[in-house]
Amino acid sequence: MSDPIFFAAAADGLTLAEIAAAAGASLPDGADPERRFSGAASLESAGPEHLAYMDNARYGDALTATRAGVCLVSPRFAARCPATTVALVSRDPYRAYAALLGRLHPDALRPGSQFAVRGVASGAHVHPEARLEDGVTVDPGAVVGPGAEIGAGTVIGPNAVIGPGVRIGRDCAIGAGTTLSHALLGNRVIIHPGARLGQDGFGFAMGASHLKVPQVGRVIVQDDVEIGANTTIDRGASRDTVIGEGTKIDNLVQIAHNVVIGRHCVIVSGVGISGSTTLEDYVVLGGQVGVVGHLRIGRGAQIAGSSNVNRDVPPGSRWGGTPAKPVRAWFRELTTLARLAERGGKDLSGEDT
Repeated sequence: MSDPIFFAAAADGLTLAEIAAAAGASLPDGADPERRFSGAASLESAGPEHLAYMDNARYGDALTATRAGVCLVSPRFAARCPATTVALVSRDPYRAYAALLGRLHPDALRPGSQFAVRGVASGAHVHPEARLEDGVTVDPGAVVGPGAEIGAGTVIGPNAVIGPGVRIGRDCAIGAGTTLSHALLGNRVIIHPGARLGQDGFGFAMGASHLKVPQVGRVIVQDDVEIGANTTIDRGASRDTVIGEGTKIDNLVQIAHNVVIGRHCVIVSGVGISGSTTLEDYVVLGGQVGVVGHLRIGRGAQIAGSSNVNRDVPPGSRWGGTPAKPVRAWFRELTTLARLAERGGKDLSGEDT
């Protein structure tokens, strides 16, 4: 259940008819289409004024006992809704719930001003040669360098630093304490607090003394990308580092120089991607995956959490382990090791070790 101090609900909430239309669901007979709902909550904490959802058999008992006024459910669970709860049947209850939650709590969709200001706040430092469209918000302590360009509707959080020549599109949100340099951002990009984009990559010509290799590329972030808190994305050395349209990156991810990430990828917390690696579209990397440099991970491939990838991954495949391999081979290895352990330390010949 949302705290009204932090996430105020939309003023009028939503009617049952609006919820059903957004979910692509039909209203049950006798349901009042004009009944209003003021917020959303979990099955366990919801009351008659709340919207909830359920699509996992693990929560069957919670569904049976819920007090929610309306619940989005997949067809197989609809009969388990209490008589006091309106069951709206949806093919994808979670996705429908997410869309409706955004309408009920629009302020939760992206970070806003931390100082409740509009325009450039007192205490912000915007260089006279920077160009800001109408409707840009800059919080106190933020620095916008010469030649930077920021599009309408964008919010720059407190103490963020926007370096010289950086370009940020429209309707973006740049979190508190973020630093952007040598970067070009598209529209509707969300960057959470403490992220670092555009610092030089880790490149040295090794020898008796290690000679720094100048990193002269950029970071290109396309439309609708979201980047988590304290994530770092190095600028390119000989080519740009690119984050493709719609890609979602969690907190505490390291993306090295010259990496190219395709469209609509998902990269979970703790991932490290070494230099010059390419991820094609729709790749998923689980938490704490490590990827060595100069590899290609094919379109739609999925890598299990805590795996280490040291060779190219074919499109559409599912890999896991260290070193990573197709999941069937990985599972066979794990099963074999477990059986050996169960044999009480006997080696393959059957003799005690």
